[in-house]
Amino acid sequence: MNDHRVRALLMGGQACVLYGAAEFSRDADFAILADSRNLRRLAGALESLDAVPIAVPPCELGFLRRGHAVHFRCRHSEALRMRVDVMARMRGVDTFTKLWRRRSTFDLGRGFRCDALGLADLVVAKKTQRDKDWPMIRRLVEANYFENRRDPAPAQVSFWLRELRSSELLCAVAKRHHGAAIRAARKRPLIRAALEGRSAALEAELRAEELREREIDRGYWTPLKAELRALARRGRRSGSGPRAR
Repeated sequence: MNDHRVRALLMGGQACVLYGAAEFSRDADFAILADSRNLRRLAGALESLDAVPIAVPPCELGFLRRGHAVHFRCRHSEALRMRVDVMARMRGVDTFTKLWRRRSTFDLGRGFRCDALGLADLVVAKKTQRDKDWPMIRRLVEANYFENRRDPAPAQVSFWLRELRSSELLCAVAKRHHGAAIRAARKRPLIRAALEGRSAALEAELRAEELREREIDRGYWTPLKAELRALARRGRRSGSGPRAR
C-alpha cells in the first residue's frame, strides 16, 4: 500500500494489535479514500500482491461509496492466502478526510511506517453486530486507560467516559474526573449510574447500550446484504465470477 501511495488506513484486527489489544488475524482491513486516482493506486498494490477478488461486489467506486466491503485473497509468496478487505464508508464513522487527519502513524522499524485509524475511530468502527468485536472494544479502551490513567489529557478522559465498557473503571473515572463525567452524562446517560456508584445498574445499561448498537448495525447492513445477494444471483446466472476494475 505504501509503495503504491494508496491513501489507506489500517483497521480491524491488525490495527488492534498496534494499539496493544492483541488479536490473531490473517486479514488486513483498510479504510480507503474512494476516488478514481486512489482506486488505480489500489489496483497497482493488489497486482503486486497477486491478489484476486474472492466475493461480490466488484471493486468499483459506487459499491465502496455505498458502504460495501470488497474482498481479495493474496497469492504472492510473501503474503500467501492473506486476505485484504477494503472499505470506504462505515456506519457511524466519519469521512475518510477526517479519519486521515486523525490517523495514528506507527513506526515498525527498518524505515517502515504504518498509518492506522485513530483509536477513537477504530472503536467506533468496531461497534458491529459481531460477537467478537465487543470484547475487542473493551480491550482497546482499557489498554489506553491503563497506559495513561496517571496523567491523562482531557481528551483521553472524555474518550474513556464515552467508550469504557467496564462498570468498575467507569465508576473510577467518574469519581476522579467528576466534572468531565457530568458533561459526558449529557450524551451518555449511563454515566449517571457511574457517578452514583451503582455498579449493577451500570452493567445492565452497558449491556442495553451494546444491544442497541448491534440492532442499529443489523438495520444498516440489511439493504447492503440484499444488494450482495442480488449481485451473487446475477453472477451465477451469467456465469461470471468476482472481478476488480
